[in-house]
Amino acid sequence: MILLLASYGLYLTWRPWFAAVLLGSTLMNYAIGEWLRRKASGLVLTSGLLLNLALLAVFKYLPELAPQSTSPFARLAMPLGISFWTFQALSYLFDLYRGEELDPTFLEFALYMAFFPVTVSGPVCRMPDMLPQFRAQSSAWSDIAEGFRRIAVGVFMVQIAKLLGQGILGGDGINSGFDRVTRWTGADAWCLAIGFGLQLFFDFAGYSHMAIGAAKALGFTIPENFARPFASTGASIFWTRWHMSLSFWIRDYVFLPLAMLRREILWRNFVLVLSMVLFGLWHRASVLFLTWGAYHGLLLVLHRQVQAVQRRYNWSHGRPWTAVSWLATMALISLGWIFFRANSPTEARQLLAALFAPAGYASHLLSGSLYLLVFGLGVSYALTILLIDALNNSVTPETPNALAEKGIMRLLARSRWYWIPPLYAVALLFLLVITFTRGPSAGQFMYNKF
Repeated sequence: MILLLASYGLYLTWRPWFAAVLLGSTLMNYAIGEWLRRKASGLVLTSGLLLNLALLAVFKYLPELAPQSTSPFARLAMPLGISFWTFQALSYLFDLYRGEELDPTFLEFALYMAFFPVTVSGPVCRMPDMLPQFRAQSSAWSDIAEGFRRIAVGVFMVQIAKLLGQGILGGDGINSGFDRVTRWTGADAWCLAIGFGLQLFFDFAGYSHMAIGAAKALGFTIPENFARPFASTGASIFWTRWHMSLSFWIRDYVFLPLAMLRREILWRNFVLVLSMVLFGLWHRASVLFLTWGAYHGLLLVLHRQVQAVQRRYNWSHGRPWTAVSWLATMALISLGWIFFRANSPTEARQLLAALFAPAGYASHLLSGSLYLLVFGLGVSYALTILLIDALNNSVTPETPNALAEKGIMRLLARSRWYWIPPLYAVALLFLLVITFTRGPSAGQFMYNKF
């Protein structure tokens, strides 16, 4: 009850009627869930699916599709997090239809829908994972420490995202590159594509760290959302590491049920593309997001064909092939971010045209500071990951005493609480000074725009 009141109290600080919509969705889905528990029929499930999609469409899609000057939907605000808690409600209904033994009380279901760490932007949770934790919730000091560590990491990553968006020099960031610049060279287009991928990652992965940390400090374990996606060597691998809670939701509740209807390879490939198109339209109902989804669907189909050829001819996965696969994957994923971020189809076409114009690579029109920032942060993130792995690998259960160990890496690994916090404080202060001197910035996280 305390968590439920706290969750609604936080949600009410946005707009009171947002909470009314959330409560209405909660009442509707709990009632449909009770109906499914008594009679797991396709008609009941379809009714629940259509009602949820209709509610989502009214707030998320009608304002964008309606004529801006005449429609009453044109200025209808979207309740914060409606995409996420609608998907949680749908997974609950799907799980009941499949025969999952779920019997939440209304208060437990209301908390599942409104749990404040995940209500705004996920990760997308599922009732079979959360219900046992609601009923056996406990929080140890180690959970609290781990939770606040994750929150600290998230705050730092979000500040990096803001720095990328605003730039080291005012108006020379990723946001300005897309919103104010009207001409680009091939090098500029790559810088914006790669930089936006980093910006989106630091923003959303940072938020996910904060959400996971807040839940952990309260004694709850919620799904991870990112697992080093920039180390992927294939499109399929990337989508098992990026926005994992949603991509797994699409896989389990959209792709697999449709793919099992027929056994032909062509049908499975079609369903794969369709699933990614729906993934794109989930972000926003626009041509660009439809194109982005279709593009990633085709990438996944292409990756499957490459894997089939590898199996047929028994190709070995040596280091050269791994390096080529990683480079190709990152290049193709970065190309997709142009559809995701461009302000219009015309802008997307111009950026893509610049990419495939060899003569344009001899110069650049964007600020050199932006190139330096994107390159520096990309390299810094890679080095940080390598350092973390080196520290983790240097500690073994057989050598618990740092003083008895030899080597600076083991000593640093055992004494992280002595040297990491001062470095973190200095780096965070540096980021805050830069971002706050660039002028006022929006309080919401960037990913909420999608």
